[in-house]
Amino acid sequence: MSLIHIRKRSLIVETIHHEGGPAPEKPLKLAAASAVIHNPYAGRYEQDLMPFMAELRSLGTLLAMELVETLGGKENVEVYSKAAIVGLDGEMEHGAVWHEAGGWAMRSVLGEPKAMVPAVKAVASAGYRMMVPVHYIHASYVRSHFNSIEIGIQDAPKPREILFSLVMGTGGRVHSRLGGLLKENVSVGDGQR
Repeated sequence: MSLIHIRKRSLIVETIHHEGGPAPEKPLKLAAASAVIHNPYAGRYEQDLMPFMAELRSLGTLLAMELVETLGGKENVEVYSKAAIVGLDGEMEHGAVWHEAGGWAMRSVLGEPKAMVPAVKAVASAGYRMMVPVHYIHASYVRSHFNSIEIGIQDAPKPREILFSLVMGTGGRVHSRLGGLLKENVSVGDGQR
């Protein structure tokens, strides 16, 4: 019997044409795909969360593929992240299962990029919104690609639900000009696995 029961899904796309300066050749796109599911462990302690984490890989793959399609192909993806908001009858560890499941799914769909996948999680009530940090998929320390997108759904998560999100984007900040490591200069050890 499946542990994943989806109540609703959401797709947010931000298209940034400029930040007050000159328009880039191509606008930056940031997208967040989310799913609100029933929390199978709400209201009780469960020692073994590994089956849930393993099954969530399929949800991660679904959301990752939606993002790649939305952004026009995996070759267009330069930033990523993941997030979880657990309803009040759950616990932080119910969101932490997304670290492996969501991260694994994005790496698999994107062809095994080398940077760690940033993450944020919370236990909160419906309507909670959070800023999700993103960075370059091939190295964690590319300063131009540090950015964020807001996620949240007004009626989720309910107390016995979890909202899981994946985030991807097509590039760094539109008017990045603060120096640091450039994506063209990334080498082994620059925040890679």
